[in-house]
Order: sequence, then C-alpha cells, then structure tokens
Amino acid sequence: MDMKKRIHLELRNRTPSDVRELVLDNCRSIEGKIEGLTAEFVNLEFLSLINVGLISVSNLPKLAKLKKLELSDNRISGGLDVLAEKLPHLTHLNLSGNKLKDLSTLEPLKKLDNLKSLDLFNCEVTNLNDYRDSVFKLLPQLTYLDGYDIADREASDSDGEVDGVDDDEDEEGEEEEDEDGEEDFDEEEDDEEDEEEVEGDDDDDEVSGEDEEEDFGQDGEVEDEDDDEDEDEEAEAGKGEKRKRDAEDEDDDDDDEDDE
Repeated sequence: MDMKKRIHLELRNRTPSDVRELVLDNCRSIEGKIEGLTAEFVNLEFLSLINVGLISVSNLPKLAKLKKLELSDNRISGGLDVLAEKLPHLTHLNLSGNKLKDLSTLEPLKKLDNLKSLDLFNCEVTNLNDYRDSVFKLLPQLTYLDGYDIADREASDSDGEVDGVDDDEDEEGEEEEDEDGEEDFDEEEDDEEDEEEVEGDDDDDEVSGEDEEEDFGQDGEVEDEDDDEDEDEEAEAGKGEKRKRDAEDEDDDDDDEDDE
C-alpha cells in the first residue's frame, strides 16, 4: 500500500487537524520521498515512518507541534537540515538502521534546540572511535544517545514518551477496557436470564408430566371401578339365573309327585 492510501485509511473519517499521532510503518514511499503528508496536520505530535523506503526527508511538511519522529530502517544518508526548519519542537528522533556514515551528516541537528533523545543504532557512524563522546560534544542539547545518557545511565520509560500522547493513549485504553467490561457484564446478565428461562421451561415440563401422571392415574382408577361394577353385575345376573333354575327344578319335582 502506498503512503497516500495509508494516510487516508489512518484518518478514519477525521480531519488532519484532529490527528495527534500518525503511524505509517511499512507502507511504500514513491521514489523514496514522503508524499500525502501535508501541513494540515497542525496538531501532529508523533509521526512514525519505519521501513517505508525513504531516501530523503526533503519534502517533509512543516509540523510545528511534532515532538517525536521515527525514521528507522530506511535508506537516509543525509539532508537532515530540513528537520530543524520544519520540526522546530522535535524532542525525540530515531534514525536507527539508516545509511549515516560520519558525524558531518549529524551537524544539522545542532539547530534542533529541543532535541533530547537521538537513536542511531545500526548506522555506520556508530562504528567511529569515540562515537558517543563525539556525538554528545556535537549535540550538547542531547540527554540520551541510543537510550543512555552521557554517564551511561539508561533512559527511563517516562523519558521515552512524548508528553500528552501516551497519556491520551492510556486513557483511551482504559475507556475501551471499561466498555469491554460493560459489554461482558451485559452478556453475563443475558446468559443468566437465558439459563433462568431454560430452568423455568424445565420446571413447566416437569409439572406438565406430573399432571399427566395424575390424570392417567385417575383414568386408570375410573376404569378399574367400571370393571368392578361390570363384574358385580355379571355375578348378580349369574345368581338370578341360578335361582330361576332352582325354582324350575322344584316345580318339576312337584309335578312328578302329583303324577304318582
């Protein structure tokens, strides 16, 4: 993706003046130059152009509020004088992994009065004898070179941050966490309600089953009673027929006696 398209995507429907931090790492520069970045980014404080194939920073727009510039892993070999002209309030500059070979290429940085931290890791200039002492002498405004001060004390995390930008990032992170927490809480409540509904359905099913069993039991009892009544009627009918036969037999006996 080229740099212009990447800038358009990073805007996310914001205007350039709304942007305080812009990260364009790993996109493609055209002919090794910055493009698509304009002076409309008046409130930009942090700009990252890591590994974009830059050869020159000559067409960098004026960004009066920029404090931190990341230019590592490019092919810059000089032309740093434009930085003092376009970025008067720059405090942190990372040029690690570029093609800077001697101290003379760093001389234009003397005009960056507010420059506090400079990184030159993996640049050929770091191989020079007395490299650190020479750079601190050339740029007396520096506090840290490659992450350490002149007494070899490591920079603290707070020294590596741009005032304001990192605080805003933390606040945004906390807001996102709060929103995520609220969403998770709402999801848990929904899950609990769903579980209660399922348990309620199970209870209803159990009650229905008990009612059916009771109905079945009552039906069974009614049928048993009907069967008992039928058996009683049959028994009575049998007894009636027996009494009738006995009566007929008695009549026959009387008739026989009369004949004699």
